[in-house]
Amino acid sequence: MANVLSASLLGWLRCFEAAARHCNFTQAAAELCVTQGAVSQQVKQLEQWLERPLFLRTPRTLVLTPEGERLRFVLRESFQAIEGTLTQLRRPRERGAVSLSCSPSFAMVWLTPRLGHFFRQHPDIGLRVYGEFHALDPSRMARDGTEAAIRFDPGGYQELAATMFLEEWLLPVASPAYLAAHPELRSPSGLRPGMLLHDVSPWDGAGEFDEWQCWLRYAGVELEQAGYGAANQGQRFNLSQLAVNAALAGQGVAMGRSALVLEEIAAGRLIDLFGIHARSNASYHFVSTHAQASQVAEVQTWLVREGVDFHANRRRVLKIG
Repeated sequence: MANVLSASLLGWLRCFEAAARHCNFTQAAAELCVTQGAVSQQVKQLEQWLERPLFLRTPRTLVLTPEGERLRFVLRESFQAIEGTLTQLRRPRERGAVSLSCSPSFAMVWLTPRLGHFFRQHPDIGLRVYGEFHALDPSRMARDGTEAAIRFDPGGYQELAATMFLEEWLLPVASPAYLAAHPELRSPSGLRPGMLLHDVSPWDGAGEFDEWQCWLRYAGVELEQAGYGAANQGQRFNLSQLAVNAALAGQGVAMGRSALVLEEIAAGRLIDLFGIHARSNASYHFVSTHAQASQVAEVQTWLVREGVDFHANRRRVLKIG
């Protein structure tokens, strides 16, 4: 590879990428601080080396050929990843803010109330928290300037460093008023499909009804056998916290994640209906690149400690673990 990517070839590729982005040699030349003729010549040399055209040249504009479009896409991703990494490497050595991408419901309910602990312990480290749950990869993290992330998912990261700091348990929850209005919910057999409140996006790539189906299998509840239809009825939301809020408002039974409903249960605002807790297929992971900055490592260490403390509290309240 070192022999193929010569200095000349890298120069040709840089000129091509700029020309492909602008679809104009003149604008590319202005960006690169060279002449229009130099850019045109560099691109022509690349085309001769590849033995295929990358542009269709018209009097008014440049149009990428299919091969040119393919090369433009690869170069765009590659240059963005390189630029993102270089930006991180050039940052001053003094400690600063860490950009933390976090699953939105977890950020709102679990992380944010604990940030005061973190800032008291680490007054020299700032945290910029962004509510997101898209899939992660090194290129996207570099491009977005994301140094670390918290994700609720089954794990299996290949190109990133990931530490599971909190496992999760699923339990149906409802408000006291809803339970009073539906005394049949004293037993799991009283569940009806129309009562269910669903988070249809529990993690990137999950099925719409995975969490309820996981709990129903564990509890041995067969809604269809009872003649009440499928488990995919009921209201649907794209965030767990929205489903929990609907349960708090007395609209049905949400599939609670212990990290998101423990405080509500302890305060009596939600009821752990059956005391049946199913281990989720997903857990909370702290995800970062392998080249982890010291302040990112300290965020991870703090999260692991908080996870241990939460586990102990959950065991007291729900008798889990």
